[in-house]
Amino acid sequence: MQLRFYSSARPLYRNILKPRTPSRATTKPPCDIFINHRGTDTKKTIAGLLDDHFFRMGLRPFLDSKNMKPGDRLFEKIDPAIRGCKIGVAIFSPNYCDSYFCLHELALLIESKKRVIPIFCDVKPSQLQVVDYGTSSAEQLERFSWALEEAKYTVGLTFDTSKGDWSHFLNTATDAVIKNLVELEAENSSKKSTYIVQAHRKRR
Repeated sequence: MQLRFYSSARPLYRNILKPRTPSRATTKPPCDIFINHRGTDTKKTIAGLLDDHFFRMGLRPFLDSKNMKPGDRLFEKIDPAIRGCKIGVAIFSPNYCDSYFCLHELALLIESKKRVIPIFCDVKPSQLQVVDYGTSSAEQLERFSWALEEAKYTVGLTFDTSKGDWSHFLNTATDAVIKNLVELEAENSSKKSTYIVQAHRKRR
């Protein structure tokens, strides 16, 4: 997929992809992209490949297996990463909704008003549903269901791991992420300019 940017967005695009030292040790929140996924389904395939692809492009992804070490407490690392990220990539897979952690991360992304790019991997949106296994409260189930519905009705990508073109998919997903990052940078720059003008007028 070829992206078309306004001329004013091109410098922002270059800034986002500016070269970085290829060291995972420096990848700490805030990150650019939080990868929300079900590890048993996708960690060794689509999630891991996307993380590596984003990193090689000069972006800062957060994937638990790459950014956490033994002894780290899950919520103490994951929740700040979500709140500090710019974009969430939610990889929905057949067993996604069986995971409390996946649904919690998704809900926190939505509650934090992050842009979320859904990827439906080997599953259709209509097949995704929160199931009550008796381990979550009614309030949690309602929170998870709301977040899932929000994501399901967001334009995303689909991929069939048995038939899909992996190279094309990785490039398409990366293009989608970069386009959203560029738009966010443009929005933030516009807000900062408006704030500076308003502050200047107040001082006059």
